[in-house]
Amino acid sequence: MTLSLKNICKSFGSKQVLKDVDFTVSAGESLGYLGRNGAGKTTTIRIITDIFRPDSGQVLLDGKPIDRNKVSVGYLPEERGLYPKTKVGEQMIYIGELKGMTQADAKKRAMQLLEEVEGAEYWSKKLDTLSKGNQQKIQLAIAVLNDPDIVILDEPFSGLDPVNATILKRLILKQVSLGKIVLFSSHQMSYVEEFCEDIVILNQGQIVVGGKIRDIKRTYPRNRLAVSPEGDIETFLASLTNMELWHKITSNAALKGEELEITLKDPENKKDLIQMLTALPMGVDKIHVIEPTLEEIFVEKAGDQV
Repeated sequence: MTLSLKNICKSFGSKQVLKDVDFTVSAGESLGYLGRNGAGKTTTIRIITDIFRPDSGQVLLDGKPIDRNKVSVGYLPEERGLYPKTKVGEQMIYIGELKGMTQADAKKRAMQLLEEVEGAEYWSKKLDTLSKGNQQKIQLAIAVLNDPDIVILDEPFSGLDPVNATILKRLILKQVSLGKIVLFSSHQMSYVEEFCEDIVILNQGQIVVGGKIRDIKRTYPRNRLAVSPEGDIETFLASLTNMELWHKITSNAALKGEELEITLKDPENKKDLIQMLTALPMGVDKIHVIEPTLEEIFVEKAGDQV
């Protein structure tokens, strides 16, 4: 199963919010859908969930217009929408019934999910008596309550401590392993890199970069390296700076903890650097290319948005 957005455009009044948004995500994959506040992410999600209709373009499932009667969508919004004064179990059953489940099936599934997120003891408690993190676990459990085909998660880890974050990770990874289509939107880039092989970055309603994170990183110059010597790092750096070739091939070097970060004038100088390192009496434990982080890529691609 493949979800595709084809040339989606959407305006509100004179403001065009989405401009020819086009991407695809397949079953068993998680796509990171990224952008600054106001970039158009929520509008895109609302078009996928049929809350908004696009001005032009199509939402396709396996190449055909999506049939809302045959495809179920689970949505975790950034702004929570549960009933604070209602008991957790009651509203999970109620929402399950709204999604077409029988009361018995909704109860069984709700209890199972609460066990998975380590929240079984909250069944008879009112939502507003729970911490923000535990409310978040309930909200995610409800998003996947009816075993949806498409799961959309908007800032799922907001406000979570490391323990609850780990619990939610397991549930999200389970959705991917079950062959769901997962759309993951977050400003926490470490989670995006953990869950997603592919990303799309929006800037002012337009896709400015998209594809596999690995391939995107490899489009950047590979002229930054980190070296870990076997001995004293300052002695190691001093030995390098005494070599004439060092000054010809490097533009910068900085000590970062137990590593020496080296910037070469040209990526092709890696071979010269390795020859220098092997000629030194002090050995090297590790050497690797420093790729840009996803956060650095995000700031570069989306940072000029007002």
